[in-house]
Amino acid sequence: MTETSVWQPVIDRLDRLRAAGQRVDFWLRDDDAVEPTPALDRLVELTERFSVPTTLAVIPAHTNGELSRYLACRDDISIAVHGWEHRNHASPAEKRQELGGHRPREIVLDELSKGCSRLRALHPSSFVPLLVPPWNRINANLLGGLPEIGFRAVSVFGPERKPARNAEDATASSLSAFPRLRLINTHVDVMDWRGTRGCRDHREIIRDIVRRLDEMNLDEEAVGILTHHLVHDESVWEFLSRLFDLTAAHPACRWRKVGDFIAR
Repeated sequence: MTETSVWQPVIDRLDRLRAAGQRVDFWLRDDDAVEPTPALDRLVELTERFSVPTTLAVIPAHTNGELSRYLACRDDISIAVHGWEHRNHASPAEKRQELGGHRPREIVLDELSKGCSRLRALHPSSFVPLLVPPWNRINANLLGGLPEIGFRAVSVFGPERKPARNAEDATASSLSAFPRLRLINTHVDVMDWRGTRGCRDHREIIRDIVRRLDEMNLDEEAVGILTHHLVHDESVWEFLSRLFDLTAAHPACRWRKVGDFIAR
């Protein structure tokens, strides 16, 4: 199977949208940034080459002015709050969570408030009031306190419209009770976390993109791509390069800053 045939389902969907006079929005979220690294250099170079805006989910407790100075002149990079210190507070039998129900609500919200203030001060021109919960999990009981400490949106992983299974997976259904918060999710993860911990098979990632294109509301939603630059292997970089090359030039695609969605 050739590379072109692997990507053909995406090309077909985009061509169909173009023929119908429609357009789809994409956005890129990259997690766990702390400091300048060769991997971050590579991500920035790649996204700048294709004019793809990037949202870096930065861990507030572990970053400093070095990252701020590195990003100071890069207008297409937005800074979101990635928890406080990306520390697991769940038991070994549970899924990892920093923003779960394991600690008093006031303590967790205080940490998030500190994270918001810290990143706003370090990145005054690129900061966005977006919370990215570590491991994409947040207890629904925390949501009501987020607007009071400066957040306007939350980003986890998965479709925005789905029923909640439990309190730790209730973000989508719970946000309806908090109109001051938007849910701006990612939907396609390039990493094989449970297997090789490298890139997933490109065909599987493409199937996820196609599924999202087929199921989403084009007028209200986007395709969120999730990456983690610090652990990318060569296959991830190859996939992203091809994805950006294909979509950045297609008239039915538009790569957006996350702030555009927050402002809606």
